[in-house]
Amino acid sequence: MCGPVLPDSLVLEIFLRLPHDAVLRAGLTCRQWLAVSRDEFLWRELFYSYYRIPRSVPRHPAAVSWYREFKRLFDCIPCVEVQTLREHTDQVLHLAFSHRGHRFSSCSKDCTVKLWDTERPDGNISLVHSSSMRQFNWGYTQFSQFNADDSLLLVSGVYLGPHHSSSGEIAVISLENYTLLSRVRNKPYDVFGCWLNETHLISGNLHWIGNMTSCSVLWLNKAFQDIESENVNVVKRLFKIQNINASTIRTVMVAHCRRHDNPDLLLDYEAQSQARRQKGQQQQHHQPLLFDLATSGSEEEEEQEEEEECQRGARGHGLPSPRLPQPTMSGLEHELEIETQVAQLMGRAYTKPPDPSLSEPSESGEEDKTYLLFTTGSLTYSPHQIGIKRIRPEQMTTSGPVLGEERSSDEFFDSLDHVIDIHGHIIGMGLSPDHRYLYVNSRAWPAGCVISDPMSPPPIAEEIDLHVIDLKSLREERRSLRAHRAFTPNDECFFIFLDVSRDFVASGAEDKHGYIWDRHYNICLARLAHDDVVNSVAFSPADQELLLSASDDSTIKVWRSPRMIRLAQASARPPRPRSLLPSWLSRSKNSCINGKP
Repeated sequence: MCGPVLPDSLVLEIFLRLPHDAVLRAGLTCRQWLAVSRDEFLWRELFYSYYRIPRSVPRHPAAVSWYREFKRLFDCIPCVEVQTLREHTDQVLHLAFSHRGHRFSSCSKDCTVKLWDTERPDGNISLVHSSSMRQFNWGYTQFSQFNADDSLLLVSGVYLGPHHSSSGEIAVISLENYTLLSRVRNKPYDVFGCWLNETHLISGNLHWIGNMTSCSVLWLNKAFQDIESENVNVVKRLFKIQNINASTIRTVMVAHCRRHDNPDLLLDYEAQSQARRQKGQQQQHHQPLLFDLATSGSEEEEEQEEEEECQRGARGHGLPSPRLPQPTMSGLEHELEIETQVAQLMGRAYTKPPDPSLSEPSESGEEDKTYLLFTTGSLTYSPHQIGIKRIRPEQMTTSGPVLGEERSSDEFFDSLDHVIDIHGHIIGMGLSPDHRYLYVNSRAWPAGCVISDPMSPPPIAEEIDLHVIDLKSLREERRSLRAHRAFTPNDECFFIFLDVSRDFVASGAEDKHGYIWDRHYNICLARLAHDDVVNSVAFSPADQELLLSASDDSTIKVWRSPRMIRLAQASARPPRPRSLLPSWLSRSKNSCINGKP
């Protein structure tokens, strides 16, 4: 015999005072409690209280209910360690997925680049190839990136050749047969390098034209040479940019801003109702004939010509003769101050004006744009600004003069189209999958600090700020994310790679953890433990519930969501044989227990 039934309103009041797991258990008691335990008002209250989200933040525009949104943040985060890869013998510095998500690469202080398979039937990740770069006199590999059709791998490393210690090199490896196709010099090595398109990559070079003044040159390189076009250049200069106060261009990456019609996420809450349009046409893929370039003899000639051009420009415009940067001494202070002033005057007088189309929209408003993004600075050698330079369609090929278009005497340098000051030491950058947002790891300077000596930057905070920059408006969105920490000083600061998926952003940290945030709600959802510094994280582009983390403990850890683990376990469990008679008897027994004939 059943007792009196509590009214739904009273049951709801009780459930509002329970934790979410108790509400779910109570919902199994009877049909009435089950219905109340799925109430939208109940789960909205549980959602905001459990995740401590300000109520001014609306629900994700793609969410269908508060209950499912709570479950998404609780159950779909890749926070459960399922595998540890120990094939590297030294610190693992970087991870990169292929665009299909079927492979990923890893770089390490052991000077190898390794390729891994993520599509094994048993769900485990396995090593498929390893290449050592020591034969090319590399110290270690530091960064890798798949091209758009996953046929080539760019590998960046620190080159320990007969050059200045800041030199690096970029290698291109065919993923069809793992052969080396080309090698490109890259200076300084923390330019890293990146793909511009399927067949061309960007590298850097640096020429000092004074104690504190230098010229960064960004080169477009063809990854290989087609047999049918042996007479076409394989390199072309893209930009030549003046650096002052010992700063240099580093960490280049390319953003393909395709009208921003289909953003993964709109961080501007007021504009969310205008999101979601149809996707544009997919890029067409081209598989060319391959030809091993190795290192051509003409590279030395081109670099020498480029060096001489920078020196002629410096002498012609009044800069002192070149000298590698040295620690500031009292006898040089006045000379360095004069050099900086002369360099600034030279920059204003002999630099091409910025591209007005970056800030002025086209008449149709539907023009695709490609931006080169990089870290730079103007006050000190530590990178504290994001530089943006538009790459025009005619610049995306190596055809034409090696040194680019003809320049007039008053356009010796290229200007930056836009600069965003971060007011701190930048230690990481990553693009959202739709290239709408740029996420930047930085360690802040003290508020109101004044830099009087470029070689003595301000102290940096231990807390890492994760800034979010909208590449459509070119401004920082909302407040920065914070949870992770770093401890090294300015002169020992190193890059911590982050990654962005459709819904989440993740980053490494020096506190022996990786971190995952939700992009919409701006909250930290998980900490991923290692035994040492976490240098890099990477989401699978095919499944954001798969995440990798790389550490100084020489391991790569594989993380999956609780939901995916349950699905894998259920599919691995053999199905139980079903009999119609026991099933019918079970239903009949349950009906009698519930008082139904």
